[in-house]
Formats: sequence, C-alpha cells, structure tokens
Amino acid sequence: MKPVYLPRVLADRFGDAPAVRDENTQMTFRELDAKVTAVACQFREHGVTSGDVIAVMLPNRSELVISIFAAWYLGAAATPINPSFTHDEAEHQIADADAALVVNAGHGSPSGGRPAISVDDLRTSADATDLEPVDIAGDDLALVIYTSGSTGRPKGVMLTHDNATAMSAMMVESMKMTADDHCLLVLPLFHVNALMVSLLAPLRVGAQLTILGGFDATRFFDTVEQRRPTYFSAVPTIFALLLSKAEGRRPDMSSLRFAVCGAAPATRELLAAAEEFLDAPILEGYGLTEATCASAVNPIDGPRKPGTVGPALPGQRIRIVDDALNDVPTGQTGEVLITGPTVMAGYLNRPEATAETIVDGWVRTGDVGRLDDDGYLTIVDRLKDMIIRGGENLYPKEIENAIGSLPGVLEVAVIGRPDDVMGEVPVAFVVPYPGADLTPEAVTDHCRRHLTRAKVPVHVEITPELPKNPVGKIDKPGLRASLAA
Repeated sequence: MKPVYLPRVLADRFGDAPAVRDENTQMTFRELDAKVTAVACQFREHGVTSGDVIAVMLPNRSELVISIFAAWYLGAAATPINPSFTHDEAEHQIADADAALVVNAGHGSPSGGRPAISVDDLRTSADATDLEPVDIAGDDLALVIYTSGSTGRPKGVMLTHDNATAMSAMMVESMKMTADDHCLLVLPLFHVNALMVSLLAPLRVGAQLTILGGFDATRFFDTVEQRRPTYFSAVPTIFALLLSKAEGRRPDMSSLRFAVCGAAPATRELLAAAEEFLDAPILEGYGLTEATCASAVNPIDGPRKPGTVGPALPGQRIRIVDDALNDVPTGQTGEVLITGPTVMAGYLNRPEATAETIVDGWVRTGDVGRLDDDGYLTIVDRLKDMIIRGGENLYPKEIENAIGSLPGVLEVAVIGRPDDVMGEVPVAFVVPYPGADLTPEAVTDHCRRHLTRAKVPVHVEITPELPKNPVGKIDKPGLRASLAA
C-alpha cells in the first residue's frame, strides 16, 4: 500500500500544481516528491530502514515536512520534537523513541548521542531519483507524537498509517476540501492538529499549503492578504490575539472559507467576535492525540451550536459513561469515550498505560461531557489536572517533578490559573524544608533551566504548608478555590 498522502502518489495525480511553500521556498507536487526522494536516499545511506524511527527537531519549515515524508518512503516512522524543548526534554524523547537518526538545527542541538543531520545539510537533489517508496501496511507505525501524562514524563502516542489515512479523510469530508483550497499553517508541526488538519488533509486532495514559521498577528494579516488562503486551524489564544492586535486595522480576509478552532475551550463571545472579524465560519472541534486529532467538529454545512464542539466525525462514535463505564442518558454528564479507525495503536513501550486508556477499543479521554438529542458534544470539565495554556497541554506533575529536584523543596503543587489571553497559566505553591532559604526567583530560575518556557510557572508562592484532604493528599481543588477567591 502507498498512502494517498505520499508525495509520489500526489506527484502522479497533481504534477506541477503548487504544493508547499514556506518563507524561503515553494514547491510543486512534483518538486516536493523530488526533494523527499533526495532526503530519503540520504537517510538510507545513514542506515535507516523499515521499522526505524526518525526524530525531527525543527521549527515550522518545509524541511520538517520533507523529513517526515522521507522517513515514510523508507518504511520508517517520524517523531517530531518541540524545537523549544530543553536538552533534557528533547533527549528523553529521542531516547524513548529509540530514534535511529535525528534531524535538527545543528550547532549543538540535542541529538541524544544518535547520528544527526543538520537541516542545512539535507540534500535537495539526488542521483537515485528512481527510489520507490516501500510498500506500507496500514498498521505500520507512521508517527510517534509525545503528549504529557499524569506521571510527569511525556508518553509516545503511536499512530499508524491507517490512523492518518482515516483522520485526513474525515477532515476532507467534514470540511468539504478540494484542490481549490489553500491552507495557512500557523500551529506547530509537532502537534497532531497541524499534521492532520493542515498538512495531510489538504495535500491529499491537491490543495496547497503555506507554512508560517511562527505566529505573529501582523504577519498573519499580511500573509492572508498576499497568499489568499481559504482556511487555517488555530487555538483560542490565536483568535484572541488576532482580535487584540488588529488595532483598528481591517485586513482583507475575504479569501477565507472557514477557520478551525480546537485544542482548548473557547468562549461563545470569542468565537462570535472572531467570526465577525474574519467574516467566515469558525468550526469548533474536540479531540486528542490518542484519537489522531479530532473526534467531533461543528459542521461547515450544517447547524453549528455555540458552546458545543459538534457531533462525532463520520466513522467515529462518542459515548458518555459513568464511573462503571455504563452509558448515561442523553443530556447527562459523564466521561467522554471515543472509538473508530483513528484510535491510536497504543503508547510506545507503555502497555499498562495503554490498557488504562483503551478499553474494548474505546479511548477513555478523561474529559467530562454530555451529548444532546442531536448528538452534539459539550465538554463540561476535565477529570485530569491538565492545564491548557494557549492550546498547549501542560501537566502539573511534570512541572512539580522539575521543582521537586531543586534542593530545599519539601512539597510542591502546581495548578492552573485562569488567564484572559492564554486561557490558563501554571502557578506553583512550594513548601520549603525548615531552615531552607528558598525564594520564588530561585524556583523560577530552576524551572527555566529544566522546562520549556510555556511550562514555567507565572507565579511562585512560598508557603509554610499546603492544604490536605482527609487521606493526606494535597487538596488541589481547595488550592484552586483559594486562588479564585
């Protein structure tokens, strides 16, 4: 099998139509295939073969896309790494995925002691242009996407080519994508949302993709006016920034057919204001990496219900269950369960965690929601303590582990504080050992050395004790209540 999103297949179908561009280059489908072939040959010379994993630690740029496709040409999988990760964070992912090769920015970038290729050294042409992509089985591993877990260390979500094929097809169907579409990619490509909604879905129908290296409101407006994209996918924070940074400017957004909002809850007020500003429908959806991105989306050509994340995507099913995993009546709340061809193959090297998350083929999301009579899903709350900062999932335990490694820390609790722009931000409460000279600045500096900037608490409070529940556990609900007060 050769998945329909492989550049060789796309080149045969769409030839010299525009495919991918970034700030430095642009390629037709045929040129994309040629560059992917060249890099695949280079990877093969480094010994990469079917079943291997290639780690790619780059900011949004065309070479990141080329490297992922090149891995697939050889039957290997790819694990994209957040380029803002510290060495510790990046090398954990490289080692956990057992990467056979790392593509990075060079100049001391993390490689975990594995063979590495600097992005500047990636080939752009090759003699062996007749390299044929290997035949891929549907259950072959395509991606290992890392998502933080409640135990602190990120877990590798294994997504197969069947998962990617199903998810990208669902996006195409639900959003009525055609070759006339043009996606403006603003989310980072180490997230499954960008990979599925903005990369694979448009390319598989012959649509074009423009990659922004990073989000900046002014540059976003300029790019829309110049490139005339028909859609983009973003998180609520980006929509809020677009509104706040417009500063009286009325950019020409008329090319936009729709926009997608996901990864974190958005208020009705924000979505209404953003729709008015863009003069295009915003499709709010819901999903998680363990189900290959999206499981519910408000339809583009049907009723969109503000406050909901829409009905299940075609081919997926959603249940609401009680603590015993029994279905609850329509309209009642419970845990959200998801099933369908997008359910992950499991967590890499984590069979126990996989068994806890996938039960009889259903993904336990850990989120609380309810379904209405029309099958529209409303997310009510989260069972887990996850903090969603600007669409990025942060788990308190990972931050707590980092703070706990600082000498003088006795206890620590991290919770999310509501924020008008970011949605939530992490706040830390730290109890020092008796006699320890511990300051908020020391805790913050320690976090900056060991955590990505988004995970660094915006506020650290040194306190003599933390509230506890009757069984002696830290009372995080009580902390949240006191913070709100």
